[in-house]
Amino acid sequence: MAGPQIQIDVDPVTGVWTTDALPMIYVPRHYFVNLQTAMAEALGEVAYRNRMYEEGRKAAFEWCAAVSKASGMRGLDVFHHYMRRLSQRGWGLFHPEHVDLAEGCARIRLENSIMALHLGQTGKRQCVMYAGWGPGALAWAAQDMGTSLTLTGEETQCASQGHAHCVFEVRKA
Repeated sequence: MAGPQIQIDVDPVTGVWTTDALPMIYVPRHYFVNLQTAMAEALGEVAYRNRMYEEGRKAAFEWCAAVSKASGMRGLDVFHHYMRRLSQRGWGLFHPEHVDLAEGCARIRLENSIMALHLGQTGKRQCVMYAGWGPGALAWAAQDMGTSLTLTGEETQCASQGHAHCVFEVRKA
């Protein structure tokens, strides 16, 4: 089994883990998925989906800005780096199949999503928490290149529905 493909720095004084100059945590998958499931039950599926979308979009945008500042990467290079880092950090394997910054759209295939793997076949879209990540990262790339885009995204198919993988579509709002 291969080790992590990312550099993890641990501050010897505080114990804080960082990757790409951003603080990180390492938690068991079952804890994270169980927490997300409990939040969806407590808030209701629609409120949970909306909240996770907005927080995910915001987090992706902020991550892209921070990594660009630290690394000097720009535009779509940061978007693709973000997708690669999500995969390397264990969320699943994110594959941007189509990205068109000028049109403000993307199609992202997700294989081995932690949500779908843990929850199994439920007949429902279980990976909605990722839906804001693509729009947030693509909107940042557009802004970095001098264009303002208002984007939206959704999970259009999920492995928990019996599909081979999940698909996320990003488009102009």
